[in-house]
Amino acid sequence: MTHFLQEYGNDLVVKTLEHLYISSIALFLGILVAVPLGIALTRTKKTANIVIGLASLLQTIPSLALLTMFIPLFGVGKMTAVIALFIYSLLPILRNTYLGVKNVDVNLVDAAKGMGMTSFEQIRFVEFPLSIPTIMAGIRLGAVYVIAWATLASYIGGGGLGDLIFGGLNLYKPELIIGGTVPVIILALLSDFLLGLLEKKFSPVQRGEKR
Repeated sequence: MTHFLQEYGNDLVVKTLEHLYISSIALFLGILVAVPLGIALTRTKKTANIVIGLASLLQTIPSLALLTMFIPLFGVGKMTAVIALFIYSLLPILRNTYLGVKNVDVNLVDAAKGMGMTSFEQIRFVEFPLSIPTIMAGIRLGAVYVIAWATLASYIGGGGLGDLIFGGLNLYKPELIIGGTVPVIILALLSDFLLGLLEKKFSPVQRGEKR
């Protein structure tokens, strides 16, 4: 362990930061697009089926194939990896946002309408807060997906911990494979844990108990 850190410690830190950078941007873009879109789709059922079906179709494309498809359009490097990972993050976030808002108690929505709330106010003060646990579950799943699949960014020059993993496979060095794999697992578990804490913080139930 000490020998590995002495020889590859600097590379491990750099590749972990690259991995985190690629994954974070892709997930952030996924949230930025999928959450508002998921809420908007609850207002148009026919369009929702088409959009979610399309997102599901994109999810079935193997991640390496999707990365390769983007090379002629965007070249190699981090940007191509971010775009591909962004697409993969969309489905769980989009689907959970749609289901979370759609399944809010109809009586509460009717009560909000009876109070004279506009459609936007219903979303802001009733539907969105009550659907946070479901939305956060989708974000947590998307985060784990993105961190795991970001290892393939190495194939197109995107960097990240995949460089250590595939370098170890090519050079027959198990210590490199383990040194790249373990941080990926830790990052995935840590992101799920931190997002879980964030979910509890903003959950209506938790806020109600504090009061």
